[in-house]
Amino acid sequence: MTVHERESTHYGRNPVLSKYLNSAPHRKGDNRAPRQREKMLRQPSAGGDDGLGFTPLVVVELAPDAKEEAVVWLTRKISDSEQSGGAGLSVQQLWSGTADTEKDNPNVFLVGGSRKRLLSGAEDLGLFKEFNDGSMRAFTCANGDNFKDFKGDGDGFLSMAECQYIVKHELDSLRAKSETHIPGYEKAKLYPGKSIIRRMQSKGILVQVFPLHETEELKRLSFSWYKKVKLSLQPLDEIRHYYGEGLALYFGFLEYFTFALVPMALVGVPYYLFDWESYDKYVLFAGFNLVWCTVILEAWKRSSASMAYRWGTLSRKKAFEEPRPGFHGVLGLNPVTGREEPLYPNTKRLLRVYLVSVPFVVLCLYLSLYVMMVYFLTEGWALSLHDAEPTFWTAALTFVPSVIYAVVIEVMNLVYRYAAEFLTGWENHRLESSYQNHLVLKVLVFNFFNCFASLFYIAFVMQDMVMLRQSLATLLITSQILNQVMEAFLPYWLQRRRNKKMMRRARKRASPPPAEMPLADQVRLEADMSTYLGTFDDYLELFLLFGYVSLFSCVYPLAAVLVVLNNVTEVYSDAFKMCHVFKRPFSEPAANIGVWQLAFEAMSVIAVVTNCALIGMSPQVKSYFPESETQLILWTAAIEHGLLALKLILTFVIPDVPKHIQTKLARLEFESLEALKKKKMLEAPVQ
Repeated sequence: MTVHERESTHYGRNPVLSKYLNSAPHRKGDNRAPRQREKMLRQPSAGGDDGLGFTPLVVVELAPDAKEEAVVWLTRKISDSEQSGGAGLSVQQLWSGTADTEKDNPNVFLVGGSRKRLLSGAEDLGLFKEFNDGSMRAFTCANGDNFKDFKGDGDGFLSMAECQYIVKHELDSLRAKSETHIPGYEKAKLYPGKSIIRRMQSKGILVQVFPLHETEELKRLSFSWYKKVKLSLQPLDEIRHYYGEGLALYFGFLEYFTFALVPMALVGVPYYLFDWESYDKYVLFAGFNLVWCTVILEAWKRSSASMAYRWGTLSRKKAFEEPRPGFHGVLGLNPVTGREEPLYPNTKRLLRVYLVSVPFVVLCLYLSLYVMMVYFLTEGWALSLHDAEPTFWTAALTFVPSVIYAVVIEVMNLVYRYAAEFLTGWENHRLESSYQNHLVLKVLVFNFFNCFASLFYIAFVMQDMVMLRQSLATLLITSQILNQVMEAFLPYWLQRRRNKKMMRRARKRASPPPAEMPLADQVRLEADMSTYLGTFDDYLELFLLFGYVSLFSCVYPLAAVLVVLNNVTEVYSDAFKMCHVFKRPFSEPAANIGVWQLAFEAMSVIAVVTNCALIGMSPQVKSYFPESETQLILWTAAIEHGLLALKLILTFVIPDVPKHIQTKLARLEFESLEALKKKKMLEAPVQ
């Protein structure tokens, strides 16, 4: 029994579409009767289908008041063959025959594809799969039998996440041909080669496109991932299989970072217990920091390369980037693709960046500095009050300014994030990668200054190690408490309320109650879930925690212990959110953590400079230069430069990709060249 047969009770007839289809005139070249065209929307389309139906993979939701012409036109584009400019996919409209039909959006569609169509899409995308010899190679339909787990006609060869990624790519590849606008929307202009999905999204006609969860597989993943407390590694291969490489690499880095902190935490606990007030003895711990922050990043690059090779993304070529949905400009000819698309002068973009964005960032940094000085004034007032009248309440009052300042920092980071997103969008970057790079740079600069400026001021201007320890502990603990409330407890509570409401509605409609949630109810539930916005905020949080540990943990050795505890809870809270709070994100192939690798390496360079300066300020080191402070500064700078040089040498000496993987990649390249030579020889005319 096919999916649409099993769910036939949830699909019905759209009176609005019926009225339009029966009254609309035939399009030129369309000899199908109106009822036949309506049937095309309600039944799985041919689109390369083999007659066995299709598994719903992706939900496409249009606005409830979307024009009928646009709805019919889009579904026709999705289902038409590739030769006629369509996607060749199967599309079926989701109807609800329940009592609350009027509350549901009628313009919700399920999209899937035949097995043959999905395998063809995998070949077009160059998906890497495991070959019979254990190597990872780009899949081709012609060599399908030579790939591991490819049996019969390829049923089950592609994971659902890969199928959904293929469907998304095909939807994004839908291009306008001769159309000048979206039917029913004269202001929604089109031109040859324009992405239909992106235009409909930018005009609000298309509400959302999201992949469906697999209920049974999600239950298995949840159980092995977070439902049982265990001292073992995360199921990264299962996470990659369900969510894709991008998310799996984030959780892999989170796990790696947590284990890398364990040696520092083990060193920090006895250091905290025995040398708590001996700030002149933090030299050894600062030296340990120098080595630690360099080695773990180099080792991570090798670890991520091994995972990327195992998952088939290390040697995969990056796909050609299309313009962002929000990119706009004057129509012109793209010299690379030869297609007509919006063009925007790079000079104008640079003017916006340097005359507006940069001054705005500087202004925000000044505001952050002003708030910091207010904090110091308040802190000084609280300390003077305690010195004048030392009681329990005045002692507690000395911690209040630090807590309030930590909360203000989090609020400022959040507000600035929205402002940075608006500015980066206004700069009108053509590519999504360029947009992300500029956004990351803006956010990192402000967050670094906002979170660490007060610590640098206390350490190197005030040179008050007691206050530095207190401020670091307060900032770290307060930010972790706020993050756990916002990222774990609040989403958990909201999702429980949402699930209870949906189950109550399902029980009212079902008699007797179904053993599992019907597909229509699953779509309703997932459509109301929050959208996962990517790993940006997750990496940003780890970046700041890495900064707290690598920069100043020598004066507060328990920092690593607190970060380990935070990361352990972060694994469970993030896993729960991915499984039950957020919509399932589309799989995104990734070979590494991208620009965040550079961000962490930049932080490690700053950590070398900071720890060398802290070592130079220690009484132990100063005792070696009792007469000349200039010599102390010169020696400290010389050692710092030497360590930076050593760090640079290690970067070149330690290969990013392990030797055995380099050998396998070189062998694959050699075999590809040999196969190409043989093909040319066979095609060459015989003389």
